[in-house]
Amino acid sequence: MGGQAAGPQPSGAETIQKLCDRVASSTLLEDRRDAVRALKSLSKKYRMEVGTQAMEHLINILQTDRSDSEILGYALDTLYNLICNDEEEEQDESEDAVTPIPASGKHKNVSMPDEAMQKQSDDLGAQFTEQFIQDPEHITLILSLLEEFDFHVRWPGVKLLTALLKNQGVQVQGIILVSPMGVSRLMDLLADSREVIRNDGLLLLQQLTKSNAAIQKIVAFESAFERLLDIITEEGSSDGGIVVEDCLLLLLNLLKNNSSNQNFFKEGSYIQRMKPWFEVGDDNSGWSAQKVTNLHLMLQLVRVMVSPVNSPGASASCQKSMYQCGLLQQLCTILMATGVPADILTETINTVSEVIRGSQVNQDYFASVNAPSNPPRPAIVVLLMSMVNERQPFVLRCAVLYCFQCFLYKNQKGQGEIVATLLPSTIDANSISAGQLLCGGLFSADSLSNWCASVALAHALQDNLTQKEQLLRVQLATSLGKPPVSLLQQCTNILSQGSKVQTRVGLLMLLCTWINNCPIAVTHFLHNQENVPFLTAQISENLGEDERLVQGLCALLLGICIFYNDNSLENYTKDKLKQLIEKRIGKENFVEKLGFITKHELYSRAAQKPQPVFLSPEQMLFDHEFTKLVKELEGVITKAVHKSSEDEKKEEDVKKTLEQHDNIVMQYKDLIREQDAQIQELKEQVATMTSQSEQMQTTVTQQLSQIQQHKDQYNIIKLKLGKDSQSQANSQADSQVNGLQTEELSQLREDLEKLRQQHTLLQTQLSDKDALINTLKSETAEGSAASDNTEMLKELDALRSRVHSQVTEIDQMKTEKQELLRKAEAVSSEAVSSSDGSLDAAKMAEVESRLAAQTSETERLKEESKSLSKSRVDLDQQLAAATSTAAILQTEKAQLQTEVQESKKEQDDLLMLLADQDQKIHSLKQKLKALGEPVDDEDDLDARDQTDDDEEDDDED
Repeated sequence: MGGQAAGPQPSGAETIQKLCDRVASSTLLEDRRDAVRALKSLSKKYRMEVGTQAMEHLINILQTDRSDSEILGYALDTLYNLICNDEEEEQDESEDAVTPIPASGKHKNVSMPDEAMQKQSDDLGAQFTEQFIQDPEHITLILSLLEEFDFHVRWPGVKLLTALLKNQGVQVQGIILVSPMGVSRLMDLLADSREVIRNDGLLLLQQLTKSNAAIQKIVAFESAFERLLDIITEEGSSDGGIVVEDCLLLLLNLLKNNSSNQNFFKEGSYIQRMKPWFEVGDDNSGWSAQKVTNLHLMLQLVRVMVSPVNSPGASASCQKSMYQCGLLQQLCTILMATGVPADILTETINTVSEVIRGSQVNQDYFASVNAPSNPPRPAIVVLLMSMVNERQPFVLRCAVLYCFQCFLYKNQKGQGEIVATLLPSTIDANSISAGQLLCGGLFSADSLSNWCASVALAHALQDNLTQKEQLLRVQLATSLGKPPVSLLQQCTNILSQGSKVQTRVGLLMLLCTWINNCPIAVTHFLHNQENVPFLTAQISENLGEDERLVQGLCALLLGICIFYNDNSLENYTKDKLKQLIEKRIGKENFVEKLGFITKHELYSRAAQKPQPVFLSPEQMLFDHEFTKLVKELEGVITKAVHKSSEDEKKEEDVKKTLEQHDNIVMQYKDLIREQDAQIQELKEQVATMTSQSEQMQTTVTQQLSQIQQHKDQYNIIKLKLGKDSQSQANSQADSQVNGLQTEELSQLREDLEKLRQQHTLLQTQLSDKDALINTLKSETAEGSAASDNTEMLKELDALRSRVHSQVTEIDQMKTEKQELLRKAEAVSSEAVSSSDGSLDAAKMAEVESRLAAQTSETERLKEESKSLSKSRVDLDQQLAAATSTAAILQTEKAQLQTEVQESKKEQDDLLMLLADQDQKIHSLKQKLKALGEPVDDEDDLDARDQTDDDEEDDDED
């Protein structure tokens, strides 16, 4: 690539082919590096050729030469040049330039128009991106290279991945999402100390988080909010540069339409950290374009958190946090400041609108805000002055209308305050009120002011029957010398004068909202004899396309007059109005005109979201809340118009029946309430009586215990008094006890006699068993005692159990004897102690002799018991010996049976061998016979075998 040589120069494609060969085949790293550097230099001019020939080689370089950061950087830069479609990026100077190659192989034509050239470039970028991401491992490879800290690797890697996301965002997002730690690696870029990598990392994350809720959640939970807010603070918040803008764009990506991230942002107390962004100084001159952009994005970020499309609960909690941390107060300060650029002021008004929408606390605070003027004026009045001022920018007027609507949304207190400024008793001639501004806008020459004032006043009446009735009291002085006219009448007068379509649409929306669900207002409207003929004339005429919308709204207004008519005016009852429609308009024509409202294009656009967004003032025809009203009323008005008088009578009868039924139900409810009250009183009485009963029960228990104590004392005294008779009774009891003891001793003797007999019987049985054991021993020695031995063991077990039971009976008799002895001793002692000289000497002698006899009998029984115990021990020893002998015999028998089995097995094996040998001999004989050899017969062989056996016997002898 040095100086140009003489002769024909190689084309660009040939040069690129040679460079690709060098990249693929060179063994030295320096050669490959030089070739990749050359490809990088040629990749802009010869984008097609380099992309088609060198992409695979460049990917191989990224996979194989991971140790050399320089060649990795060249390869990443080259791939970026191939994939990037941004012409500004492509204009960047490359680090190393090479000698230009003749224009014969150039891809771009200088004279090509810019649009065609950009389209061709986009096509190439998409083609090469598709080729690169065919293998998802290539994206994983780029993600792994981003972990390299080297600037020449990390920075081109970030730019390459950003370009891939721009060209094929959905596919690349899917690959990164399933890549392990893919998103975490990209989040690490925000912590890089080198600003260029951090800033390009922000651009990469912007592309990554577009329209992918799953990645947005992962990025948010990787501490993205904390890092981004830190960067914004470090860069100077709204006074910062484009880095702040990138951070804000990324925050918008993470939060918009992602309720999970919004909740995480709120719970992480990040809303409080947004307040310093809006602390603008007193000197608001010289706002830079970047500051305007930054503040605009910051306001959008606040609106994302409180957007009407969010769930009501989420928006309400964010609104509460914004008020508590002072963010709303800060926004209101910007709202009332001077020198703020118009677009920032407009966006601030929209932001404040959504922060206060539906939040009573925030709406009350906004109502208390005053502008820094002399004298101070409420912020609402200042904003309304801008709305009805036709010299103000259109977008600003729309924003003020939206703010007023949000202030009144679900705010009956605010609605009452606005309507009160129109009532005669509260009008202050020295100050300008909101009501005066609305009336001024309502009747001004500017159609846009008419429309805005009508819609604003309609929102003051939305879903508020009280204020609809209060507004009927408003009287207007149209000109000197004429009587005042009601506001309702003045609206219909302007409507009949044939003003602009926008004005008439606004007034019709106001009238429909006003008289809807308010029979008194309907009566006031119908009381003017000119209103109904005007409406029927408007509906029945065949006018142009622009007037059809006005006709539809007139039909809606007339339909409301029918549906909410209380028949208080005889000339305009429901039936007469229906007959009028049928004669003058026709029911089908009426319904067709009514249905034209919802078919209008601007109706569909206004129904999408609450904020009034219009491209031009001419498109301001429908209000969002009014579209809801039309949707609600269209069906019921159509049914009401088609219903006949008979159907209405039936409905009225049904209503009356229902009312009667309701009255009956109310009577029963009252009766049930009375019964409930009675039941409650009875329950209280039962509770009181229960407590009294418990107290009485306690008293009775105490009295019973006292009676028991008195009984015990009485018994003690009675025992003391009857002591002598008790001693006599004791003596009689002693004699009875002695008699009982004698009977028990005789019974004990009989039992002992039976035990002796049983013991003798057991000894004879034991001797028999000994003889049997000896017999068994002799039989076992001869080898035939297997079955008898088993029977003997069973008999021994039975004998052992019987002996055991006899021992148990003996022990039981011993215990009974001991008890009798204790009783005898006790009786003798009691007899001695209680006699007190009353018993004579003869009785004492008799008792002593009986005791001595019993004592001797007891000693004899003890001796017999000892001898029985000794005999039992001997029997147990003999049984144990017999058992061990039987076990030994059983073991010997088992050994003999085992030897017999082994002998049988050996004999069977020998027989098998002999049979095999006979078979072999037989087969050999057959073969010899077949060959013609002489073979001895079996008899000869048997004789020879016999001779051989005899000889062997002789040898053995």
